[in-house]
Order: sequence, then structure tokens, then C-alpha cells
Amino acid sequence: VGATGVLQAVVTVQVGSQVSGTISDLYADFNSRVKKGQVVARLEQSAFLARLNQAQANLASARANVDRAQASIDDTKQKYDRALELSRQDLLPPSDLESARAAYQSAVAQHQASRAAVKQAEAALHQAQVDLDHTVITAPVDGVVLARNVDVGQTVAASFQAPVLFVIANDLAHMQVNASIDEADIGRVRAGQDVTFTVDAFPDQPFQGRLEQVRLQPVTTQNVVTYNTIISVENPRLRLMPGITATVSVIVRSSANALRVPAAALRFRPEGFVD
Repeated sequence: VGATGVLQAVVTVQVGSQVSGTISDLYADFNSRVKKGQVVARLEQSAFLARLNQAQANLASARANVDRAQASIDDTKQKYDRALELSRQDLLPPSDLESARAAYQSAVAQHQASRAAVKQAEAALHQAQVDLDHTVITAPVDGVVLARNVDVGQTVAASFQAPVLFVIANDLAHMQVNASIDEADIGRVRAGQDVTFTVDAFPDQPFQGRLEQVRLQPVTTQNVVTYNTIISVENPRLRLMPGITATVSVIVRSSANALRVPAAALRFRPEGFVD
């Protein structure tokens, strides 16, 4: 079964930015080999550091408010206990006792609100730290940089969609061919079949592969239905590159030690025979 396809990396990762900013440093370029966790770019951090410092100050202020609210509780509790004792001896009007109770309850409520404000400030500080960490762009996988879409000084805006800064191919020593097989031939194709293919870059050298998957989703182009098939290819010498077009032959049946004869030998025309 013949088909055409495109060579591609098994895993291709688009590396983006979750925050907006200006590119201050680039540590990877086209064809750079990177390791997982390696820093490949950095955004300008001054604005994010300012937000972090502000969040730290807000947290310190919120914790101080908790201490002040606790002191207010202690003070109002003493006054309420004193008013309660005087009320039992009929030495204090009921209205003063109610005022002392209300002041104490208000102090307790204020303390709870201050504690909630501390949690809110801690969350804001954590968010500011996360945003600062996201200014450092790292490689998510080991691989090779196929594309670099930004330059130093360029502003990236991360709003509804993260901008793509780099495209990294995981391992070009193990690649795959995404071939489109016609619906008339798809019934003879199965996973595990051997595949041979050629590319224009090396026309005299056939390459070997193995069919890994036949995807069930049909692709219709100008009323022609095809199915994508994934063919695994070993590329230890890195001669095959992503994007190369491959002419694929899926071996659906083979016969060993078969006798072959020319087609002309199967035709007999007596001498002098006229149609």
C-alpha cells in the first residue's frame, strides 16, 4: 500500500510564557540542545519584584493587624469581666454592661477578620512569587530547539493564550511518519506491519519503519477520505529531519522464495494468428 507522509518528532513541545513582559535574556537558539529544567529565556523581572515586595509588606501589615486585634480583645475582655462583676453587685447600669459586651464581641469579630486578611495576603504573596518564577522560562523536556519565535527586547503578551517562544523536539533519534492512507487501502493496513519509505533528500537510500497506529478519525479533503497512520522510524544518524516528505510503502503481504516470470511469458500468440 503506497502513501505519502511527513516526518516529525515523536514529541514536540511548544514552550510559552504564562506572564506578560519583555524578553531580557535568551539562552537557546535554533538547533540548540537543551536539557529538562534548563533556562532558555528570562523576562524582565523589575515589575514582578515590586509586586512581590508589595505583597510581602501587605502580609506584614495584616499580621500586625492581627496582633492589634488580639490586644483589643484582651482589653475589652477585661472591661467586660469588670462590668459583669459590678453588674452582679448592682453597681453598674445594664446599658453599660451591654456596651462592654458589644465592645468585646466586636473585638472578637475584628480579630477573625484580621486573620482572614492574613490568609488573603498570604495568597497574594504566593501569587506574586509564582508570577516571578514564571519570568524564568525553562525547557520542559530534553531535546532540540526547532524554532525560536522571539528576540531580546521583544514584548510578549500572555492574555487568553500563551505566546509560543520556542518549539522543542524531544528526541530526533526516534521519529515518526504521519502518512495519509486512502480509504480504499485502509482495510489491509494493520499495526505492526513493516514499512519502507524514501525521501527526496536521499533518493537512493530506502529507510525502514514499523506501523504503530491507524487513527480512526477520517480526514476529508476534496471528497477524498484518508486516515492518518503513525509509522515509527529509527534515526540514529540524525539524517532525517522534521518536515521531510516521505513516500511510504506499507508491506501488507509478502511471499518468500516465490517464482517470478515475465508477464510476456504468460501470453501465447500462434504464428500467423490474426485478431
